[in-house]
Amino acid sequence: MPRGFSLIEVLVTLVILAVGLLGVVGLQARLQQSEMEAYQRSQALILLDDMANRLAANRNAAASYLTGTSSPLGAGMTCPTATTNQFELDRKEWCEALQGAAEISSNSRVGAMLGGRGCVQSLGGGQYLLTVAWQGMGPLEAPPAGVACGQNSYDGVSGSACHDDLCRRVVTTIVRVATL
Repeated sequence: MPRGFSLIEVLVTLVILAVGLLGVVGLQARLQQSEMEAYQRSQALILLDDMANRLAANRNAAASYLTGTSSPLGAGMTCPTATTNQFELDRKEWCEALQGAAEISSNSRVGAMLGGRGCVQSLGGGQYLLTVAWQGMGPLEAPPAGVACGQNSYDGVSGSACHDDLCRRVVTTIVRVATL
């Protein structure tokens, strides 16, 4: 048996082990990204359900909740301050929740999605489309063109992987308000 043969076996084993460990590290990073995406989606669904319940509970003033898509509530926006009516209070609280007011760390609001924005649109006939949009962790498929809330607000710098709304995430629901 030639000398040094077992040293080559050890080196080959170390290379194989190093490649395997790099694979595990990559998998762990991808799992953390997926976990963050799932957390953000669950937060968005909670906030969407919250506003849907507020709008349904105050059905007589449903039209007052409208934001349109050009003036959403949430990240980067100044939240309403008026609280004279229930719909004003609801809009103020929803805006603050979209900005992450539920959890504060080092004087920063961190209790919601990245760049969370909320829109309330009228579809006519007592139907309202509620949308929560936020910044995803990486590019996926762009939301449908009919969902305009936050459109083109989450594109990165030129040359970024986040272009053409590939990093915008949205959840929507329709609230139907009956005329009684």
